[in-house]
Amino acid sequence: MEGHTRKYIRLKNYDYSSNGMYFITICAKNRNHYFSEITEDPQCVGEAALGLPNVRLTEIGKIVNNNIIMINDIYKYVSVEKYVIMPDHIHMILFISDYDTEIGGRPRAASPTKSVNQIINGLKTISTKQIGFSVWQRSFHDHIIRNEREFLEICNYIDNNPINWVNDIYNQNFWR
Repeated sequence: MEGHTRKYIRLKNYDYSSNGMYFITICAKNRNHYFSEITEDPQCVGEAALGLPNVRLTEIGKIVNNNIIMINDIYKYVSVEKYVIMPDHIHMILFISDYDTEIGGRPRAASPTKSVNQIINGLKTISTKQIGFSVWQRSFHDHIIRNEREFLEICNYIDNNPINWVNDIYNQNFWR
């Protein structure tokens, strides 16, 4: 019996700590619904009151959410531009900049930014410690955002992910 060889999914010879935007998807182990519930609660206010799905974080989801927010504070040249925490996965856009906007947009000195891999592994590690067990699938998926059109499409995708989740659930139930 031969062992399974994992395929390297990162772009070869690409510096994942370089200036740019990255669309990241992180999945839960075995696609378990650890992070949130998608509901259409008529008692809710805001988007849910308009008939749009509501993302209700679980206790684990709240821990992960707090750690995603902390990325902006921990990593000086990294920001989470947009994200959504779905029941079994997370989508986010990471922006890595090699310019310090606090000092007039000049290139930074010899203080390297963490790579996307280090940032995501840090998020997983601290969340795992706080949760008490690992909820994460190995690795994560990334896409380098190449232009404004892609950025806007991905933002739209993230915004509509809860709606698509509900539609997928309804379609799955319909076809069974």
